[in-house]
Amino acid sequence: MANKILGILEQSEGRLKKVSFEVLSLIARLSGELKLEAEALVIGSEIENMNDASGYGVNKITHFKNINFQKYSSSAYKNIVYDYAKETGAHYIFFPNTSFGKDLSPLVAAKLGAGIGMDCIHFEVVDNDIIATRPVYAGKALIDIKLKSEVKIFTIRPNIFKPIKLNSLATNFDVKQIDNPDLKTKVIEFKKAEGKLDVAEADIIVSGGRGLKGPENFYLVENLAEELGAAIGASRAAVDAGWRPHREQVGQTGKTVSPSLYIACGISGAIQHLAGMSSSKYIVAINKDKDAPIFSIADYGIAGDLFEVIPALSNEIKRIKS
Repeated sequence: MANKILGILEQSEGRLKKVSFEVLSLIARLSGELKLEAEALVIGSEIENMNDASGYGVNKITHFKNINFQKYSSSAYKNIVYDYAKETGAHYIFFPNTSFGKDLSPLVAAKLGAGIGMDCIHFEVVDNDIIATRPVYAGKALIDIKLKSEVKIFTIRPNIFKPIKLNSLATNFDVKQIDNPDLKTKVIEFKKAEGKLDVAEADIIVSGGRGLKGPENFYLVENLAEELGAAIGASRAAVDAGWRPHREQVGQTGKTVSPSLYIACGISGAIQHLAGMSSSKYIVAINKDKDAPIFSIADYGIAGDLFEVIPALSNEIKRIKS
């Protein structure tokens, strides 16, 4: 019998990530419709913004704590989520569809014998069960899925579910010290570009592709991104050519993003790229080829020379800001 909805929160460098608040809001809404209790857990060492998670409609958040959890360990995290899900009788478990969630959720699903729906963008309750919607065929179609397993696991696409604070309900916090975690596997080091936004969480992204003709011209994208306070993205062609690091790649083999604004500069719009950004709220395409596939999904398109268009756009934004 269904007992609880459990949300798995993600933290990085001692802070809850934006997508964690999206998970909290979603499970709070679904728990109300299903008349179940909503709980969440987070695994880490010190988490400085834990109090920010209060008031999102979740009954309880448990922090599993150990000094070794400053870095991710799939073996330790898997066992903690499994044990807590069994202890609480969690019927539905939600993860963020980030690198963290995409790695951990299948491990937990296998251990629990649970069905899993990945990269979901919509949920509704029908006949007291959850129907999830997710993209298929590289984003060309959507399917509704209903899991038949006793325990059901879903991952949610970041930037789709808006965090909504409900001040009417206080959240209980609990800390559980883990003394002997299973550290068979452990991340040793993160390499992060200092001062650069992560495309997976950014609200605005400016991406560049092969149309920039070389890495030396990506300063155009960087300048526009700086004026907009945006993250920098890249197509697979630009990454494969060695122009940009893989962490910036947007697409089916890179990161799936859903920003409010996505600006594609010199990107033709191969299906693999569209699969990673087609759910953006507004899409602006800049390409000299007026027949480029990117224009088929763009809200606004500029068919012109990006070496003229991008500087003009950057200068106009700078003028408006000043």
